[in-house]
Amino acid sequence: MSQTMMTAIAIEGGKGAAEALKPVQLPVPVPANGEILIRVMAAGVNRPDIVQRLGFYPAPAGAPETLGLEVAGEVVTAAGRWKVGDRVCALLGGGGYAEYAVVDARHALPVPEGMTLEQAAGLPETVFTVYANVFEHGALKAGETLLLHGATSGIGTTAIQMAKAAGATVIATGRGADKAAQALALGADIAVDSSTEDFEAVAKAHGGVDVVLDMVGAAYFEKNLNALKTGGRIVYIASLAGGTIEVPIMKVMMKRATITGSTLRPRSADEKARITAEVERVVWPWVAAGKVKAVIDATFPLAEAAKAHAHLEAGAHVGKVLLIA
Repeated sequence: MSQTMMTAIAIEGGKGAAEALKPVQLPVPVPANGEILIRVMAAGVNRPDIVQRLGFYPAPAGAPETLGLEVAGEVVTAAGRWKVGDRVCALLGGGGYAEYAVVDARHALPVPEGMTLEQAAGLPETVFTVYANVFEHGALKAGETLLLHGATSGIGTTAIQMAKAAGATVIATGRGADKAAQALALGADIAVDSSTEDFEAVAKAHGGVDVVLDMVGAAYFEKNLNALKTGGRIVYIASLAGGTIEVPIMKVMMKRATITGSTLRPRSADEKARITAEVERVVWPWVAAGKVKAVIDATFPLAEAAKAHAHLEAGAHVGKVLLIA
């Protein structure tokens, strides 16, 4: 490849508001042994990108300082199972907001036939997160019930589809009647407008829940625990409304409850490769069959990353926000 420079998005001043995101010229990254170089056609915009932009979520060691945790595009430099020209989507440690990105070849997945690269770019971060947290840490099984908060977020729209594909029942919450209606349209069995309804009461009325996927945090902890069936699991992936909880130990003991959570980005390359293989084995057949797909809310040109962040921060989106390179 003769091109040596590319457009990428940098954070002016190292951190700041959305307006700090500026297009700059950077060298095209050179893949190391075992990595592929992808010509990026689309990149997902995720809440961890916003947290990093604000200065609270530094890139892991060895990852690019530029934002972007998922991309889709064409392989330019081959490695592992991949050939030049293959259409792939991939989970990155960073660097997705750019015309080119490098990634461990083991962290890429084939784009299914009939799926656009835009659609594929909205899958890796959410699918990997849901699989690791709901199906591994939360151990959700067919016939169980998932209580999902933030139903119309990128994670939420994906979790609804994956839980239904696995044969689970889904109770989804969202703030506002519109978001509750959208959750039902996405396949949730029960939707709760958390601004006017008590999700704990609704969950109890339907027999309780086996797994809670929570990105709200402390504000919902007591109600989550009360809604659990015996042996239930609460899984945290964010703490948007409080990061510290007071745990009633006796109630946890009586319910034999598990309280857990995880982050994806800091995991080792080998661990991410393991999850990639599991996602391809378990989830990719659902994707190929159309049972799980990225719900695209809005797309922005790469150079307008600031507008994309502002749109995501406004909170009215349903599904994924993408940058188009």
